[in-house]
Amino acid sequence: MDSFTRDGLRFDVTDHDPGPIDGGPPVLLLHGFPQTAISWEPVARRLAGAGHRVLAPDQRGYSPGARPAARRDYRIEELVADVAALIDAAGGEPVHVVGHDWGAIVAWALAALDPARVRTVTGVSVPHPAAFFRAMRSSRQALLSWYTYVFQVPGLADRYLSRPGALAAALRRTGQTPQRARRDEAALAARGGLRPALSGGMGWYRAVPHWEHRGLPVPVEVPALMVGSDGDSAVSLEAVHGNGAWMRGPYRLEVLPGVSHWIPDEVPDRLADLVLEHVVG
Repeated sequence: MDSFTRDGLRFDVTDHDPGPIDGGPPVLLLHGFPQTAISWEPVARRLAGAGHRVLAPDQRGYSPGARPAARRDYRIEELVADVAALIDAAGGEPVHVVGHDWGAIVAWALAALDPARVRTVTGVSVPHPAAFFRAMRSSRQALLSWYTYVFQVPGLADRYLSRPGALAAALRRTGQTPQRARRDEAALAARGGLRPALSGGMGWYRAVPHWEHRGLPVPVEVPALMVGSDGDSAVSLEAVHGNGAWMRGPYRLEVLPGVSHWIPDEVPDRLADLVLEHVVG
């Protein structure tokens, strides 16, 4: 599979097929901002090497063929429906879903709103939205999330970060290495231009006030794993530790010491090991 469609939108997909090895249900890897499926490559190779079919889409706003204009088109319900369409295109059986950053929010939301499609869920760096929003009111999370308020102004951050090297420089300040920061900037630019890709990704932030499930106060009942880190410049440990309040099934929390927000990039083997333990268990 190299793509799937939904409501006239076309989404690009990287399909890591292990061939004749049957590792059970597919594993979906959902990227966050401002990255693409390429950010999952080291983790995907490990999972595929263990026999799993791994599907990593470029999500709404990132795939050039899936960039609607309206803010409401990026609300969480649409993002979940996109992933559901990918699951249907891949055969329809329940999957293991893993998400990082905004991809984690989509993963938690899919598990909460459409649990029949999910065997296990793994959130990386970002907890369940209800835990995150609660931390915004009771901890330093609101301060750490300062940039999300800037993103609400259409065209402001898009224009600034689309200057050559600006996005890579911003990523380096959050703990990303220079090489990976340049990779992420180049990957977005290659998908129809840097500014359109940034505007598409920022659409997720701008659509939060339009969510039908305000704050997503819906618990997760499928087996869940939360992987956080103590060096995250964007997500507080208070938010991470608050995730368990929204889990109703088997739940495991892992906080990785000395690791930044970019867990799939920084410690891909450790993350892959945790995911493999989770999906097998």
